[in-house]
Amino acid sequence: GLVTGNWEQAVMNAVAVLVIACPCALGLATPAAIMVGTGVAARHGILIKDAEALEIAHRVTRVAFDKTGTLTEGRPALLAFEAANGDHDELLRLAASLQHGSEHPLARAVLNAASGLNAPKASDMRALPGRGVTARIGVAQYYLGSSRLMQELAVAPGALARAANQHEQFGRTVSWLAREQDGAHALVGLLAFGDRPKASAERAVARLHAQNVKTAMLTGDNRGSAEAVGQLLGIDAVRAEVLPENKEQA
Repeated sequence: GLVTGNWEQAVMNAVAVLVIACPCALGLATPAAIMVGTGVAARHGILIKDAEALEIAHRVTRVAFDKTGTLTEGRPALLAFEAANGDHDELLRLAASLQHGSEHPLARAVLNAASGLNAPKASDMRALPGRGVTARIGVAQYYLGSSRLMQELAVAPGALARAANQHEQFGRTVSWLAREQDGAHALVGLLAFGDRPKASAERAVARLHAQNVKTAMLTGDNRGSAEAVGQLLGIDAVRAEVLPENKEQA
């Protein structure tokens, strides 16, 4: 290179000598590249389990998404609430009591809607994973959660079934509030939440389809809401009402 003046060829020859003489350079370059890549991904909200996940990513044929906060913005708003006995403000006060102190997106939506209302104090609050929450207010035990929770409590939607179906058809998440007193359960009302899909979600799904990668959505939300979001984004398969511990098997 010094003789001919071809510096590019000289550098290439020098690098070749270094790689051959010091193969550990290759052993260091790969983990360094993976470390930098996972760091960049983390700054964009993408968490990668380990290096092996990256190594086999090229063989992926199907991608499964969660819904809330992944395909949607994760900032739901309370759009409607209907009490079985017509006392809608009381329904909202009770729901706010059960959500007090929670950081769940649906809880924040309820608390925002109930600001200014005098919510009664709840005690013995307990989370029901994948189903909802329960707490005692006065002499009664209250349950706020999914349709699955109401089915387990044998609480029928009654006259609110039609309203719930309409909300689900519009892609809304429906939660139910029930009361247990003296061993008997009664429906108090329903709450309907809306959460917009992320602006980037449809483009991401389309890019996966362009690479012949199938898409699926696994969510604990009701089927109507899940299918509405799935159709809007072009998701291939939708599995609704899946408990957190069952998502890996699903």
